[in-house]
Amino acid sequence: MSHIHRIASRDSSLALWQTNAVMASLKQLGYPCELIPLKTLGDINLVEPLYAMGVQGVFTKELDTALLNNQADIAVHSLKDVPTVLPKGLMIAAVLERASNDDILVHREGFDPAKKENAVIATSSIRRKSQWLKRYPTHQLVNVRGNVGTRLKKFEDEGWDGIIFAKAGLERLNLLPKHFTVLNWMLSAPAQGTIAIVCRKEDKDAVIACKKINHEPTEICISVERDFLFHLEGGCSVPISALAKFENEHIHFEGLVSSLDGTRELKVTRKFLTSDWKKIGKAAADAIRQSNEGKLILDEFRKLNRNTNG
Repeated sequence: MSHIHRIASRDSSLALWQTNAVMASLKQLGYPCELIPLKTLGDINLVEPLYAMGVQGVFTKELDTALLNNQADIAVHSLKDVPTVLPKGLMIAAVLERASNDDILVHREGFDPAKKENAVIATSSIRRKSQWLKRYPTHQLVNVRGNVGTRLKKFEDEGWDGIIFAKAGLERLNLLPKHFTVLNWMLSAPAQGTIAIVCRKEDKDAVIACKKINHEPTEICISVERDFLFHLEGGCSVPISALAKFENEHIHFEGLVSSLDGTRELKVTRKFLTSDWKKIGKAAADAIRQSNEGKLILDEFRKLNRNTNG
C-alpha cells in the first residue's frame, strides 16, 4: 500500500473539504494520498449561467483530463456536477454516504416569500428557478455564480431577499447562517449531497482502494436518480429533479421535469422492490417521455439547446 494516490480536486473551499474527506478515509485504510488542486471552466467563468455555457461537465472536464493523462489517479466531485456519461476509460469507483439532499433558502430576518410579491431571489440553478417560480410566479430570480463564500457575500452586499443553496455544502463548511428555511417542497437535483470518486477503469489499485470506502445504499439511490436523468438526456440545461429513498423493502422514487418559467411541470412517482432498483430510473423516464405534457416540456428544451449551440 506504499503507492501514493494522486487525488485531483477543484480548488474551491467546498471541493477541498470533500476531497479531504475522501483522503482521510483512504489514509485510515493505509493508502497514502497527495492532493492536486485544479481550476475548471466552471470556476473560471463566473458570469455566464451554467445552462448557457452549452457544454456538460463544466466542473469536471479538467479533472477528467488529469486522470486520462495519468497526472492524477483519483478525482473527487460533487456527483450532481458529473455528467451521466463519463469519458471513455473513466468510472465512478465509489460514493461516500449521502449528506442532506435538501435545498435551503438563506434569507433576511423575518422574510416570508408568500408575503412579498416582488421578492428577489438568487440562484444559478434552472431547476431551483423553475420550482420557485411555480410556487411564487411574481418573484424575480437573479443569477449568481461563485463559490459558497462568494455567494454568501453577494447576498449580503446586493440586498436580495433570499438566496438558494444546497444545505449539504453550507453544513460541510460550517457556514449555515442564522436565518434559513429548508425548502421541503423543492425536489432536489439527482445525486445532490453526494461525493463521488472517479478513477481510470484500468487502474486496479485505485479502483480497489476506492471500493473499500463505497457506501452501497447511497450508490443504489443515486444510480436510480442518475439513470432517470440519463434516459431524459438531461444536464445543467434542463430542470430535472429526482430523489430515491429506501422504504423498508422498497425504493420510493420521485422525479420531476419542468419548464424554465415554472408554468408547466410533470412529476412521476414510482415504488419498486429494492431488488428491482435497476428498472426504476428508466421506467420513470419512460413515463415522462410518453406523456403529452412531458413531450412538450422536453421538446422545448431540445429547441432551446439547438438555438444555444448554434
